[in-house]
Amino acid sequence: MKFANPAPLGLFGFATCTWLLSMLNAGWFPLVQSLPLMMAMAFAFGGVAQFIAGLLEYPRGNTFGFVAFCSYGCFWFGFALYIEALPHGPLEYQGAFLVVWAVLTACLGLATLKLNLCLQLVFLTLTVAFLLLGLSHLLHMDSLHTLGGYVGMVTALLAAYQATAEVVNEVNDKIVMPI
Repeated sequence: MKFANPAPLGLFGFATCTWLLSMLNAGWFPLVQSLPLMMAMAFAFGGVAQFIAGLLEYPRGNTFGFVAFCSYGCFWFGFALYIEALPHGPLEYQGAFLVVWAVLTACLGLATLKLNLCLQLVFLTLTVAFLLLGLSHLLHMDSLHTLGGYVGMVTALLAAYQATAEVVNEVNDKIVMPI
């Protein structure tokens, strides 16, 4: 019995929510009007899709996929709940939260060194984005926040490419899009 590959679902959930939040972080849209929709999307697609993808990686024996997707699914759940509960909480807390996720992402990024280049770049750029965003809150530097938003958009595009390539390559039974 062949199981479907759950990674594209998780990657698309990640890419979509990361792209939307990164546009807000880069200042493309007003935060107050956009944040409720962003947090609903983060909870519904970012959290749920990634967590389900992670659970589906377990029976496939993919420890990395299980840990990564479940972890980032929980990130989106936690982030959405934090923003909804404390929309104007101290920036230092949010900064510490993001720096902790930068460290976790760097640790998981080590596992990608045995995987493909696209995933390596996803984890590298995500680590940088988390670090820039976290430091922007801790140091109260808007320029780092904007830069972190743009790095996040690069991360989202890489994740979307990885997801697309996995689906297209499987449908075609050959490498059409290299990863």
